[in-house]
Parts: sequence; C-alpha cells; structure tokens
Amino acid sequence: MNRATKDAVHHPLFARFYARLSVAAEPKVGPLRDELLAGLSGRVIEIGAGNGMNFAHFPSTVSEVVAIEPERSLRQLALENALRAEVPVDVVPGAAEALPVKSEAFDAAIVSLVLCSVREVRRSLAEIRRVLRPGGELRFFEHGRGGGRAMRAAQRGLDRTVWPLLFGGCHVARDPVGEIRAAGFELGPYRELLVPGTGLRAPSSYCVVGTARRPERDAPEG
Repeated sequence: MNRATKDAVHHPLFARFYARLSVAAEPKVGPLRDELLAGLSGRVIEIGAGNGMNFAHFPSTVSEVVAIEPERSLRQLALENALRAEVPVDVVPGAAEALPVKSEAFDAAIVSLVLCSVREVRRSLAEIRRVLRPGGELRFFEHGRGGGRAMRAAQRGLDRTVWPLLFGGCHVARDPVGEIRAAGFELGPYRELLVPGTGLRAPSSYCVVGTARRPERDAPEG
C-alpha cells in the first residue's frame, strides 16, 4: 500500500488542533459519547475515528471495533488510545468513501462528527450500508445546519469560503439526518442539541445524536 493510499486525508495542523480540542471538551462531550454507544454489541466499525476518543466509551458487550481513520497524525493518536481501551480495537487507514472491509461484516457502525468532513456524504453512507449486516444499526453524533435564517445563511457562506480550509474539510451547513434518510436507512430515535449547551452559539453548535438501521431487506431498484 503506497503513502497516497494510506493517507487519503492529511491535515497535520488541524489534526493537532482537533486532538487538543477533543481532550479539552471531553468533560462535556463524554456523556454524549456514552449515549451514542450505549447498548452496542458484536462487531462495530467506526468511520473517521479521529484520535480515538470514543474508544474508552464502548461497552464491554462489543467484541471488536474496527476504527477507520484517514488522517495520519490522528490515526497515530488513535493507536495509542486503542491500547488503553477495554475492548479490542483495530485502527486501520482508509477513507469513508471506500471502506477497506467486507460487505455485511458488522453489527453496528459509528459516525461521530465525521459526516461534516467526508468528501462525498452519499457515497460514504452507501459504503456504511454495504458493510452493515441487514438490520445492522448506525449510530450518529453529528453537527450540521441549524438556527434561524441568519445563522443558516452564515453557515452556507462559510462552507463556500473559509471554514473547510481552516477546519480540515469540515462543513457546517450539511444535513446529516436528511442525508442518512436519503441513503436508505430507517431512522430511529434522534434528538437535536447544542454543543456547548450554554454560551455563544457557533456555526458548528447545532448537533444531533441518534440511531438508524439498514433495512432487513433493501428496496428493489427501478
């Protein structure tokens, strides 16, 4: 495997910023990670695992986690966190649009603050459907468009200009719930929330946490 294949994404400056921010935010975000991962079991794939902050929150009923992370610096930090995890975690290079795993191999999939930054949302979600077994569960904790008319206009403007350049390809005006529904998943319970919950609202504050499933039977084409 050549370096271009291994490192589909390379944002070393943003990776250092993100790693520090995620550790600093853990007192507030940690309970959301617990909510996101509660009750999981079997084989789980996490797409865009970052520096591996979710690893400490997986319940002991999970038999294996395959963690996909395309950014080299974050992947190295994830490897270190995997060694401290209480469940087996295998950290693997790869991109969400072409997951390096077999079809229907996982009981659950996790996307946690990642759909904002993938290059192709629909292709990424199609890949997640492919690797989930029929009836398998998608857990998501994402940020996206929200607020009033002025905030949404600002989000669209930021996506077209500086935000992706400054924040490692992140976008703030995407609609994660709508994209998950459009990808053919059956939506389960989800709730909208602000992160942080108090204080000034940033373009990235509008979050959603919830569940969806790959249908037991895919709809016929045509």
